[in-house]
Amino acid sequence: MIKYLDLKKLNEPYEEIILEKTRSLLSSGWYILGKEVENFEREYASYCGVKHAIGVGNGLDALVLIFKAYIELGKLEKGDQILVPANSYIASILAVIEAGLTPKLVDVNLENYNLDIHAVKKAVEPKTKGILSVHLYGQITEGQEIRSFCDEHGLLMIEDAAQAHGAKEGLKRAGAIGHAAGFSFYPGKNLGCLGDGGAVTTNNDKLANCIKALRNYGSEEKYKNIYKGVNSRLDEIQASILTEKLKNLDQDNQKRRAIAERYINEIKNKNVEIPLWDKTENHVFHIFGVREKDRNHFQDYLHQNQIYTMIHYPIPPHKQDCMKEFSQLSFPVSEQIHREIISLPCHQMLTEDEISFIINVINNYK
Repeated sequence: MIKYLDLKKLNEPYEEIILEKTRSLLSSGWYILGKEVENFEREYASYCGVKHAIGVGNGLDALVLIFKAYIELGKLEKGDQILVPANSYIASILAVIEAGLTPKLVDVNLENYNLDIHAVKKAVEPKTKGILSVHLYGQITEGQEIRSFCDEHGLLMIEDAAQAHGAKEGLKRAGAIGHAAGFSFYPGKNLGCLGDGGAVTTNNDKLANCIKALRNYGSEEKYKNIYKGVNSRLDEIQASILTEKLKNLDQDNQKRRAIAERYINEIKNKNVEIPLWDKTENHVFHIFGVREKDRNHFQDYLHQNQIYTMIHYPIPPHKQDCMKEFSQLSFPVSEQIHREIISLPCHQMLTEDEISFIINVINNYK
């Protein structure tokens, strides 16, 4: 049996160091916003190529805090419009709404499932104040071109980099392209902890200081609250685990790319639509999504052959029960993606034999 993702196997190489770190933290008696968080923030900022990384409770909070901080700093006002890809995971849209802003859903392209500069230019209105550029499945698409457009038109560019740890477009990594970026460290991510965790990256000093306060009840100094903040803090144990895993992130991402390259080169079944990738480091393949018109039949066939898959994501956000305000809208490309997409196993613990088996089974699919 080939699991879609085996978290136990992914974390086994870190078991001893995790236990050692946990014992050390238990002895220290300091569990929140201590040296481990400071160390990870410093290491992750350096890795991404930015001045600041701020550890928070999860990826959704990372995005919400970015928007709320921009409101506190006067860069945004409640009700301002933010462009969001229509096919993203619902958290991207929830973050905009939670911050009191207005999402405008924008259809994507069928080649890489992301926003492109043409869609952005077409969708921008006078009331548009920012763009949430989602690096869906781990791929940066025209990130620096979108950033240049935003700078020219006075718009904010926020990266939803929850799936793109380590992806690089040219010389810039995810997290260093926009004005700010939100990351998730959910256990299944390319850089994942053993629970929930997230981070914001930015080069903006004022934004970083505001988010540091907002994540801690709006306080820069204990019991003195300058903002109406929240409790969203990356804890010491998770930070220590992330610091260790960060050392291997580039190597792990390269293994994912190697698997993806085999899939792209060796899957020859015309019924299965393979994603577009230019073979650069702009993709870290958090998800390797293919499309098949009869997805249920294809998934059943794979499961019968002991290959387990996932669907990211079966229902478009604008068709979810909680998003009835968008239900009358139509996004043909996004709807096709949600209808046909299926995710194959693609992670650094797969063996060459398992990859070959998956390719062979798919090539024999009818």
